[in-house]
Amino acid sequence: MDNDKFIFCLEAVPDIDSESTTTTFKSLEKLALQTGIDSIYKTCDTIEGLEESLNALLYEDHNFKNYEIIYLVVPGEGNTICLNNYYYSLEEIAELFEGKMKGKILHFANTKSLNLDQEEAQYFLDVSGAKAVSGFGLRSGKANSNPLDNAFFSFCQDEDNVIEIVELLHEKYYAACKLLDFRLYY
Repeated sequence: MDNDKFIFCLEAVPDIDSESTTTTFKSLEKLALQTGIDSIYKTCDTIEGLEESLNALLYEDHNFKNYEIIYLVVPGEGNTICLNNYYYSLEEIAELFEGKMKGKILHFANTKSLNLDQEEAQYFLDVSGAKAVSGFGLRSGKANSNPLDNAFFSFCQDEDNVIEIVELLHEKYYAACKLLDFRLYY
């Protein structure tokens, strides 16, 4: 395993000043202990906070090239995310990332359903420069995607080909992939 690849997680919370440990944070801690995959975890409650965190990652973190996965745990539907009761399209998010996500996989937890048509997906990939965008067709508060997210992250550490990663994920976790409707656009 290449331990020089990291995960950058940005989770939307109601208030960043409130100190509470989220399920996502606990899941990433468990992933690090079990597999040695390191991550940076940050929270945001506004689009400005999201942009500020991403800019800090892009411009101030000298290990940015080692972050293979940008993991967004944000609410939303289809082609939007929601922060502080405001909706932002993935086109707007792509423009925030403009050309800066080369070789990265942007992965959404199932706090947001990811339902893009081919044109929307291609626009996001072209503008952001991302290698792929992944997530789940099913948004659910009952079925947490953390275990499947962690399996996906583990496969990404060992494999560079996104098609092979998805095949492995379906081979090992078929029922969960079907239940949550795992999706990958590349």
